[in-house]
Amino acid sequence: MSDPTETDLVDAAGSGDRSAFDILVGPFRKELTAHCYRMLGGIQDAEDALQETLLAAWRGLADFEGRSSLRTWLYRIATNVCIRLTAKRPKRLLSPEYGPSWHTTDGLGEFVTGPIWLEPWPDEGDPADHYARRETIELAFIAALQHLPAAQRAVLILRDVLDYSAAETAELLDTTPVSVNSALQRARKAVAERVPPVSQQQELANLGAEHTRELVEAFVAAWERADVDAIVAMLTADARMSMPPLPAWYDGIASVRIWTVTACAFTWRMRVCEANGQPALACYQLGDDGRFTLGALMLLSFRDGRISELTAFLDPAIHRAFELPREHR
Repeated sequence: MSDPTETDLVDAAGSGDRSAFDILVGPFRKELTAHCYRMLGGIQDAEDALQETLLAAWRGLADFEGRSSLRTWLYRIATNVCIRLTAKRPKRLLSPEYGPSWHTTDGLGEFVTGPIWLEPWPDEGDPADHYARRETIELAFIAALQHLPAAQRAVLILRDVLDYSAAETAELLDTTPVSVNSALQRARKAVAERVPPVSQQQELANLGAEHTRELVEAFVAAWERADVDAIVAMLTADARMSMPPLPAWYDGIASVRIWTVTACAFTWRMRVCEANGQPALACYQLGDDGRFTLGALMLLSFRDGRISELTAFLDPAIHRAFELPREHR
């Protein structure tokens, strides 16, 4: 017996067959979630938007007339869900966008709660992913997107990430190609002003896989032996360090060194992973009970063969989303 066609599944799902619907939308779940993450900048927000999208698709499937592909229809729903959610929530920020830098570690402030911090993305590191697709999941790019009006954000993603034409994008957003092209021009200009001139994917390509691995391993070894001088030697002169949801962040190698001295007063173990297409470290701190417990997920950003930024996410909800072990064994 041959496998059911998309038309068969649409008909079955439209008649109330939930299993047919799950088979139908299953291949699109991952990319739709990534799309919602680009739009919203938060893991849970993206999951919420996906669930709302699938619920709307389930309820409206009987009206799907096949004038576009199922994928395009789902993106239309997801994009409009995200635009609606964006209007209800503050834009997500990185620490340097929240307040001035700090120069002491005497106090790091209290956790700033609420959906205001940009969150990392659990990147599976699929080598088959298109180069440009991985660039558009980088933390700096996602951060820049959050400063765009929702409609411009949608246009930029649909056109430059998903490769929809101006006419297709206009249809998805119920506007005109002229409006799409105008919004795209403004969005590209705004994003270009906020992202580094060289993407992390290009920085990593310039380093090469072996050199990147050696640099990350050297950083881990220096951190685990609390070698502040070795850590600082790997940083750029204008390196930054931040740790949302704490407001404290450090700008420049002298300030980052002050923070590093304090951090290295503790004993750590590191586990190499990946987030947003970038090397990352799960950081485990030795407690009074003799156990190494997960304290942060730290993303590493590179420039010209050195580490230019350390972004340590402290929120346990993020750690759970990455399915990181609670303890280092």
